[in-house]
Amino acid sequence: MLYLAYISIFFVICQLVNAAMNLVYRQKPANLGGSDKTLVSVLIPARNEENNIGNSIESLLALEDKNIEILVFDDQSTDSTASIVESYSKKDPRVLLIRSDGLPKGWMGKNYACHSLAQKARGEYFLFIDADVKLYSDIIGATISSCEKNGLSLFSAFPKQIMVNTGEKISVPIMNYILLTLLPLVFVRVSPFSSHSAANGQFMMFSAKEYKKWLPHQKFKECAIEDLAISSFFKKNGIKTACIGGDERITCRMYQSYGDALKGFTKNIFMFFGGNPLLAILFWCFTTLGFIPVLVLPTKFIILYLLSLILTRILVSLASRQAPITNILLMPLQQLFLAHVILNASILKFTKRYSWKGREIYS
Repeated sequence: MLYLAYISIFFVICQLVNAAMNLVYRQKPANLGGSDKTLVSVLIPARNEENNIGNSIESLLALEDKNIEILVFDDQSTDSTASIVESYSKKDPRVLLIRSDGLPKGWMGKNYACHSLAQKARGEYFLFIDADVKLYSDIIGATISSCEKNGLSLFSAFPKQIMVNTGEKISVPIMNYILLTLLPLVFVRVSPFSSHSAANGQFMMFSAKEYKKWLPHQKFKECAIEDLAISSFFKKNGIKTACIGGDERITCRMYQSYGDALKGFTKNIFMFFGGNPLLAILFWCFTTLGFIPVLVLPTKFIILYLLSLILTRILVSLASRQAPITNILLMPLQQLFLAHVILNASILKFTKRYSWKGREIYS
């Protein structure tokens, strides 16, 4: 029991250090100018996104960065996604709708959409965003500046998450909590090790030259978690990448209920742990039940453990642009949600069946 107690304390202190590094080294990109002549292709895969796509396009058209083209791939939507995009294309020639001719065998839907978009893009940079993402201010110019300053071929970001109802506040913060307590994101840029890789498909900007050389969405056409696979592949091949979190110029309302979040996180939770379910379970055990063995230690160690636990949540919340008090109050429910996700993911890993937006992912 003593052994487990000291491991638990060591674990939460490591989490605290990682969270502190992610707050201190937030790597917020700054617009250094000179990017206004650089054409950027903003590429949006969309499947049944009638509630989001209009807002996303509106935010893009309002950006300070005007030298963009906006290509939307309608992935066989059964709602009004296509007609909404067409209405914008009639008003602004920078907006273009590309219709799917069907999903080829052996492809994931999003990967095929992204690959197809890249074939039509004309920009020097390809910026892939999800249909529920909004961009503001000078974020595109700032991202280009960061790529040029640091010699990056891939720049990715975790948006500031918009959470409205209690179900979202219980579920969505778990993603940032896992990521920011396991990996200092500055390592993605400065470390040579492929294990220090991270990316988020909600916002990924590629050098067009490098993208065309490797065709990453084609290379990982069958991968459900293509963003992490691409980031790891780039690092293994010595291609410079970076990933940041919590920039208020990138926002997303990723899920709109507990159930939506459960289904969404279920498909990728193990990838946060290198695809290893055991590591995910151990993470949950130490972050949820780790206090039990610590209770056998003197009071000062118990206080150290609890303070580290709470301070970690505060630092992660601040780095993610989330409300610290809300995350502390909902911490028990967030941990229960994580258990629910891991349980669902374990069952699906055994049954090999999962569907997303009407398509099976695992067969």
